[in-house]
Amino acid sequence: MFYGQYEHAIDDKGRLTIPSKLREALEKSDKGAGMLTRGLEGCIFLFGRGGWEGLQEKFQALPTLSGAKVRAFVRVFTSGACEFEIDKQGRIGVPSFLREHAGIERDVVVIGARDHVEIWSRERWDEYLARQTEVWEETAEGLMDFGI
Repeated sequence: MFYGQYEHAIDDKGRLTIPSKLREALEKSDKGAGMLTRGLEGCIFLFGRGGWEGLQEKFQALPTLSGAKVRAFVRVFTSGACEFEIDKQGRIGVPSFLREHAGIERDVVVIGARDHVEIWSRERWDEYLARQTEVWEETAEGLMDFGI
C-alpha cells in the first residue's frame, strides 16, 4: 500500500527520485519496477508490476465491444504506458510526453494513493487540493454511510 505526500524535483534529464518510503514498497513487492502512464485529473500514475498486471486483467475481463467510451479510455490509458526500473540512486526516467500530460517542468508532488503512486506538478497538486478541501468533509460524511 502506498501513502504519504512528498515534494521532489525532476532533473534536467527527466529523472525523478522516488521517495524512500514508496521506493521501499516498490522494491519489496515489485523488485523496483513497474509502469508509468497517463493519470486522471492531469497527473501521472505509477504502478508496481503486480498492480499493473492486476489492472490489465480487469481490462481483459471487459467485453470487447463494451462501448466507445470504455475502448477510448483503455486505448489512451495503455498507449501512454511505459516501463520503469528504479536505478541505484533511487530514480526513474519520466518520458517527456508524460511530463507534458501532467504539466511538469521541475517541481513535483509524489503521493501514495493506496494501490498506485501519483506524480503531480506542484502547481496542479496545489490547485487540486484546494478544490478538494472544499468538499472533503462533505464527502467524508457520505462515506460514513458505507461504514468508513
